[in-house]
Amino acid sequence: MFGEFEAFLSILTFVPALGALVIAIFRFTARSEDQSLIDRNSRWVAWLATMVTLGMSVLLLANFDAEATGFQFVHEVTWLEQIGLGYRMGVDGLSILFVVLTAFLMPICIMASGAIKTRVADYMIAFLLLETMVIGVFCALDLVLFYIFFEGGLIPMFIIIGVWGGQNRVYAAFKFFLYTLLGSVLMLVAMIVMFLQAGTTDVTVLLETEFARNAQMWMWLAFFASFAVKMPMWPVHTWLPDAHVQAPTAGSVILAGVLLKLGGYGFLRFSLPMFPEASDYFAPMVFVLSIIAIIYTSLVAFRQTDIKKLIAYSSVAHMGFVTMGLFAMNETGVQGAIFQMISHGVISGALFLCVGVIYDRMHTREIAFYGGLVHRMPVFAAIFGLFAMANVGLPGTSGFVGEIMTMVGAFQVSWWIATGAAVGVILSAMYMLTVYRDVVFGEITNPKLETITDLNRMEWLIFIPLIIGTLLLGVFSTLITDVTATAVDHLLSNYDAALAASAQ
Repeated sequence: MFGEFEAFLSILTFVPALGALVIAIFRFTARSEDQSLIDRNSRWVAWLATMVTLGMSVLLLANFDAEATGFQFVHEVTWLEQIGLGYRMGVDGLSILFVVLTAFLMPICIMASGAIKTRVADYMIAFLLLETMVIGVFCALDLVLFYIFFEGGLIPMFIIIGVWGGQNRVYAAFKFFLYTLLGSVLMLVAMIVMFLQAGTTDVTVLLETEFARNAQMWMWLAFFASFAVKMPMWPVHTWLPDAHVQAPTAGSVILAGVLLKLGGYGFLRFSLPMFPEASDYFAPMVFVLSIIAIIYTSLVAFRQTDIKKLIAYSSVAHMGFVTMGLFAMNETGVQGAIFQMISHGVISGALFLCVGVIYDRMHTREIAFYGGLVHRMPVFAAIFGLFAMANVGLPGTSGFVGEIMTMVGAFQVSWWIATGAAVGVILSAMYMLTVYRDVVFGEITNPKLETITDLNRMEWLIFIPLIIGTLLLGVFSTLITDVTATAVDHLLSNYDAALAASAQ
């Protein structure tokens, strides 16, 4: 239906930015005394823009040919033809589901931003621009365009944390910005080297280009510096807990649900297919870092007193499963890694929203403050329990599918890698069940909790799609694997062929 309409993907990408422009125009033309009207209209415009983007992403997925190799819905416009730069957009089986995930979470984030009372229009503009940047990362087929979107997303997220965050928001915002920016500078250097060697920044051409082994090693490390920070991998993960704790609830949702996936997507799009020899050489290092991340951050999570920081460390552990599955470089491992990223986007977003529910009522995230919430908030207790079990990897939820596939894929490479990951699964059950017990069960000993209320209608609406997504993907995992199968097979066949050719 949209195959002949080349600009469809670009329109989908920039619809949120158009919504941000509408809000900005209304904000600067409305009278200052109409602040409540500005705030209300800003929320509605942002929600409508994200819903239109979600609808277009669903249409994109419905018209996507999962059996075809290569990129689809390609939109290419000449930019700087003399030096090989161009505006190139397209999606394949490795990227289209991340577009849908981003579009799925954004309307939920807008709905969950009711606690934002100051500079609402600016807040909505920042979120809409962030959505455009993130979708652009998943669609860009040009190195320069990818880098612009990749780095451009830092700015709105920096503003969201720094302006609407908690008490130490400025420190957390700068730490987030500097960590991710410094890693990306090395990636930019590698991109320049790739351009000088290949004479183009077209990703489709670079995927077919064979770089020398020594060049691959250095370029892989440069890309790794950026993607490892973005995921984040141990030991460059320390920015994440601070950013999560200080970010507003919706900021934490999009940070864990989407922004962490940019690193995993980068490995899929660049490191593995473009630098296969280097990826094979450095795979043992990645396995070691992944197992350390899974076990170490799970132990750190167990000792947290702040619920939000506990979930943040849990995210680092779950991203360890992703890198482990990716560098196993077999069908089960890579499929499991992609599934884990999509699943984690839904589950972690829901967990941060659960924390936001009680924080908005009590204005504290300290575990010791709570206890016995099941007596006052039975519906919340049930929903929080569902997502806690999904985070642990309970069969029947999406969390189980991703974890078991990555571990099976890792086991095909080495039994000790899978064993280390299995220890992490046990530890995740320890800290999630413990925090759930301490917050939900027991008697209410804090008199301030006597007046706490259960979920309201808006909160119900926010959680329903997340519940459906978690259970649906847990039962019908082929909704993900069927879309990615052809692209993963193509990636692995090219990877194996490149390694075989280098061995001769």
